Amino acid sequence: MKTSAKTASPVPPADESGEAFNYKPGLSVGYLLRDCYRSFSRALEMRIKPHGVGAGQWFFLRELWEEDGLTQGDLSSRAGMTAPTTVVAIRRMVDDGLVTREPDDQDRRKVRIHLTDKGRRFRDELLPLAFDVNKAATEGFSEDEIRQFRSFVDRMKKNLSRG
Repeated sequence: MKTSAKTASPVPPADESGEAFNYKPGLSVGYLLRDCYRSFSRALEMRIKPHGVGAGQWFFLRELWEEDGLTQGDLSSRAGMTAPTTVVAIRRMVDDGLVTREPDDQDRRKVRIHLTDKGRRFRDELLPLAFDVNKAATEGFSEDEIRQFRSFVDRMKKNLSRG
């Protein structure tokens, strides 16, 4: 992709000048996905905040509800968060009584994160709220359109992960 010397902004090649390759901030695919993600985050946060759970804790709880007792490293990787972000979130979750930190039985260098009873109970309260956010966001979409969207986003992730 060329860059205009005058504006220092990307200029799409001549064969990509259609609407699909419009790089204006509000129309690029990346911008739209980011903006949509922020809307999802706000909507979810509004619903879970009254329960005393922040968005920063949500992704970790979500992973632990699927598999309790993950190592701190595995939890960080699955939630797509950096190690320092994970440490801060786990510390807060311990303080809030949602999880405990315990040394691994086989490798004492590893720390496993386990849900408390309180953390497990939140699953039944909070998952329906996330379901409602997704349902609201996809109102008017057919199941086929949702499947296609998931496929498109997955392909974008794979394209970008190739470097």
